[in-house]
Formats: sequence, structure tokens, C-alpha cells
Amino acid sequence: MKLKSCLNRFLPRPKAFLQPLACLVLLTHLGWCWSAAPGATDFPKGPVKMIIPFPPGGPTDTLGRLIGQKLQEIWGQVVIIDYKAGAGTVIGVDYVAKSAPDGYTLGMINSAFVVNPSFQKSLPYDSIKDIAPITLIANLQLAMVARPDAPFNTLPELIAYAKKNPTSLSYGTPGTGSTTHLGTELLKRSANFEIVHIPFKGSAQAHAELLGTRIDVVVDPFLSVMPYVKAGRMKVIATMGDKKLPHTDYPLVQDHVPGFNVNALLGFIAPKGTPSQVVQKIQADIAKVMAMPELVKRSDDFAMEIVASKPEAFEQFIASEIRKWARVIAEAKIQPE
Repeated sequence: MKLKSCLNRFLPRPKAFLQPLACLVLLTHLGWCWSAAPGATDFPKGPVKMIIPFPPGGPTDTLGRLIGQKLQEIWGQVVIIDYKAGAGTVIGVDYVAKSAPDGYTLGMINSAFVVNPSFQKSLPYDSIKDIAPITLIANLQLAMVARPDAPFNTLPELIAYAKKNPTSLSYGTPGTGSTTHLGTELLKRSANFEIVHIPFKGSAQAHAELLGTRIDVVVDPFLSVMPYVKAGRMKVIATMGDKKLPHTDYPLVQDHVPGFNVNALLGFIAPKGTPSQVVQKIQADIAKVMAMPELVKRSDDFAMEIVASKPEAFEQFIASEIRKWARVIAEAKIQPE
């Protein structure tokens, strides 16, 4: 439509001498609206803060810092890594939730984000209403391992042994409420067998107790147990995801328990109310980063499956994971220590 005919729809006809002035006012107003509308083409215009809610060190922190470095290269703006660890990631997530919804504060999350709504007695934020999901960057594979001399080599053999020797088997995890703990409790109910949970304060202690013959099984991210597996000091009984680990042929739990699929997640969030165009741009740029050869190799090394999902898919995934773990926690009567 021509500009003149378009303007005629808005301008009064009788006072012809007022039309030039009205045109100027209208065009000025429209120009202001276009410039004020939230857009993502020029985002970001300044430094972006990335909140990491766990302590420095370890694979998730390494991956987060590497993503921040690559985003900085794409954006031409500084990405500041800010550690706000504690309370099972609650401190860091709360900081993100209460930040300005402008895209300049992002948060990295792990599976604690979808467990905490049911596991923690109270949260200072609402995991759905106060958070804008950006992307699920990767799934971290979990593995069930035992000593080489264990009287079982496969999951069916472990289940048969547990049923023949009730309450005789124990498994260790990095702590109560961890994905490894909840995933094993889900497996127990799905396959109808018993194995006693022994929580530890971190993976290292669980590994030491397994090698010291004081527990029978450890469930942990494969990355954590990989050195022991490669050294022949532990054997893999099964992995818990729906895809085999890269360059391996370890059996899946779902080979024997149809539909079983448990991974640890890694993702990014923003404060609720962040403009959708900005969220979409951040997601697209993170997807570019995750497709870089350096990130692909690092993800393989960490036994991670790259996802780089869209915000809408991540939002649905978060809601389904919150519901899933709420059921497990309620049925198993799991309480914080």
C-alpha cells in the first residue's frame, strides 16, 4: 500500500492545511514505536553476565566457561563468569530470577533445577513463573558401575541377584536428591527390586567406598567413573540414557526396562519477562557454539549428548522433568538430609 493512501486512513480530511503537520506527528510516532520495540538484531550492546550456580572446577564449569568464551567471540562483548554456588544451585538460580529481564543476565543450570521444586522445602523463586528457559544444551550420561569381581555383569543379573538376596546390595551416589539417586530409585520401582541407597558427600567418596568393597554399586555421571573403567578397576553394568555413549557399546537400562531414560541435564535460563526475540537470539548463538568442532569434541570427552533445544522445547522438558521427579520423590518418601 502506498504511503499516501496509508496515511489517509489516519488523517482528518477537512483541514487540508493540517495534513502535513499530522503526517509529521504520525511518522515521528511510528518511528519512535519501531525504535522502542524490543529486538535482537543488535543484542548485546554491552557485557553479559553468566551465572554458574556451582563451584569452579569440574566438567560443567569447564563447559560453561568455554561456551562463554565462544559467545564473547560471536557477540564482540565481554561475557562475565560469575560463580554463585550453594544450596543445591538455589542461590545462583534465585539471583537470575531476580535480575533485570533484559538478556544481560543468564544462568547455567543442571538437574537440581528440576528436582528442587519437590526436594527442597521452599524456594525463593518459582521454577516456572520466574524463569525463562533458553536452551537444553546437553544431556550428561549416567552409568551404573561395579567392581570387576562383582557377582553380576549385566543389569538382569544384578536384578536377579538382588531378588535372590534381598537388601544385601547397596549403591552409592554423590548425595541424596541427586539425579543418580532419583534415577536409581525410579529404576528400582520400574524393575521391582531392592538395593539400599548409601549417600556420600560427592563422587570421590562413593568411588573410594566401592573400590574398598564397602558398597556394591556406584551410580554416577560416566565422566566421573570413566578413568576407573578404562583402568579396569570398575565395570559398566548399564548406562541410563536412551542413546549409547559415543564410541562405546555399553548396554542401556532401557534394553531391559522399556522406556527408561534418565540423564543429567545442562541448560541455560534467563529471568522471566526477557524479550522473546532476545531469548531466541541467545539460543541460536548457543546452538552455533555447540556445533563448533571444539565443543563437539569436548562434549564427547565429557560423555555428553548435545541437544541445543529451542526455548519452547526446553520449557516443556523442564515441566515434564519436574513432574517426573516429584512423583519419584513422593513415592520413595525422599527427604533432604
